Amino acid sequence: MVSIREEIRNVAIIAHVDHGKTTLLDGMLKQSGIFRQNEKVEERVMDSNELERERGITILSKNTAIKYKGVKINIVDTPGHADFGGEVERVLKMADGVLLLVDAYEGPMPQTRFVLSKALELNLKPVVVINKIDRPDARPDEVIDEVLDLFIELGADDEQIEFPVVYASAREGIAKLKLEDTSSDLRPLFDTILKEIPAPKGELNGPLQLIVTTLDYDDYIGRIAIGKVIRGHIKAGETAAICKRDGTVQNVRISSLYQYEGLKRVQVNEALLGDIVAVSGISDIEIGETIADIENPEPLDFVHIEEPTISMTFGVNTSPFAGEDGKYITSRHIRDRLMKELETNVALKVEETETTEAFKVSGRGELHLSILIETMRREGYELQVSKPTVIMKEINGVKNEPIELLTIDVPEDFMGIVMEKLGSRKAELMDMHTLKPGTLRLKFKIPTRGLIGYRSEFLTDTKGNGIMTSILYGYEPYKGEIPIRLKGSLVAFESGITTTYGLYNAESRGRLFVGPGTKVYEGMVVGENARNEDIDVNVCKKKHVTNMRSATSDEALRLSTVSELSLEEALEFIENDELVEVTPKNVRIRKKILNSQQRYKSAKNR
Repeated sequence: MVSIREEIRNVAIIAHVDHGKTTLLDGMLKQSGIFRQNEKVEERVMDSNELERERGITILSKNTAIKYKGVKINIVDTPGHADFGGEVERVLKMADGVLLLVDAYEGPMPQTRFVLSKALELNLKPVVVINKIDRPDARPDEVIDEVLDLFIELGADDEQIEFPVVYASAREGIAKLKLEDTSSDLRPLFDTILKEIPAPKGELNGPLQLIVTTLDYDDYIGRIAIGKVIRGHIKAGETAAICKRDGTVQNVRISSLYQYEGLKRVQVNEALLGDIVAVSGISDIEIGETIADIENPEPLDFVHIEEPTISMTFGVNTSPFAGEDGKYITSRHIRDRLMKELETNVALKVEETETTEAFKVSGRGELHLSILIETMRREGYELQVSKPTVIMKEINGVKNEPIELLTIDVPEDFMGIVMEKLGSRKAELMDMHTLKPGTLRLKFKIPTRGLIGYRSEFLTDTKGNGIMTSILYGYEPYKGEIPIRLKGSLVAFESGITTTYGLYNAESRGRLFVGPGTKVYEGMVVGENARNEDIDVNVCKKKHVTNMRSATSDEALRLSTVSELSLEEALEFIENDELVEVTPKNVRIRKKILNSQQRYKSAKNR
């Protein structure tokens, strides 16, 4: 018999990056009264991870719950970056409906298309929230038409196309059903959720089925499996069965259950159909497995996670400075850490290589992998990583490569340089229209290879005024060679400490990455050559002291600003014969072969 639990709603907030999901959730939490009147609440309270706070992006999906008019609304905040699409795909399994947030100026962007297509595939009820209506350049009516076009393009059915619309300003904490309405809070949004998002329904008294969509870890209680009860009920202290991914069934005891209230996990004795719960006491449970009734263990289908498109080699740091900063430096340390990451990062793939010192790590994009590297270095790991390479596929005997759908918003003045650079990277222009006077939106299809190393170049070319976002479009036959980096490297000629005198001489050759007083070693890349060849430079050279004096000899040598590269910039910069050395305190670029003579011999043989 089918039961409907009217006292619960499960909703996921989905959107393109930076359209205001986490800010809206802040407002919903504050207005639902889960914080005390005098409690100090941080901005973007759901972005609890240190990297999320620094970068202003959501990386991991999170659960929370609020009460409104006697109904418990479970909310899942999801990432907006395409690189963390693996997070979005699986957590949508917990929701019965979605709030699709769209910026009132930018309109639907590549990631809006991606998250909406996943929600429609799972037949979730959408509520469209047009956010940032307080922007001076907001164009809400046009954006609604664009959203409707996107629904039609993605093959939404008649019921899904009749989506309700709420206008909001997450920053101001207001929502309204019509633009001309006056509103001082988010109540219209809460009311729409209760009215439009379906309540969970299913067999309340049937045999238990709970799908695990997220894993968490607590130092006191160990691994925690988070998921939604799809059928029946689950009790603490009872025995249940786990339907493993490999088809086997394992009996376990449920030690404790938790539900979400605001930002806290609260212990409960029992959870029913439609509840989102955290289960502890199962040490080896994995994402995608089903906790089922012991008498009737039926597994649920798990969502298909799209395959990785980019891979890199993670290896033991072999530079002369290895072990100076890091706590974890051996291949065993790196292997254990990568295997631990696989437990929760479902879009990641780790493979052994011919050597025990290195591992092939594949992910959804440069950002996906660079966040993992950044997290590892903050935890005390030292490693060296190779240039990102795309993963090719053979389809019907033809070599295919991943293609991205690239959207660029750029002032008209910079259109020429953008078109020229993307043309050489094998991009095809698909659409171009004016967003507002003086600003264009360009849409391209471009090989993923063509985007590697382009982001920082794009920011320089557009003087920081351009916005670019991309998402996997599909696979197409290989497009041919793409000349990516047209400049060579300035390579340290010897080990030592850099001097102003040595750097001053090297600077005439190009752009420097290190300043005076920096420890360097032979084979370390200290700058970018203005020409397209590598050149050895002596940046540790000291000025010879003579007893001759001239009028200008003691004038201070002045260096231009040094371009210290971030981890992402270093990954974008390197060539195939280079590596990025990553330690808790430093990011360095080095040649794979450090000795200059051996390097020249190797190049000659090639």
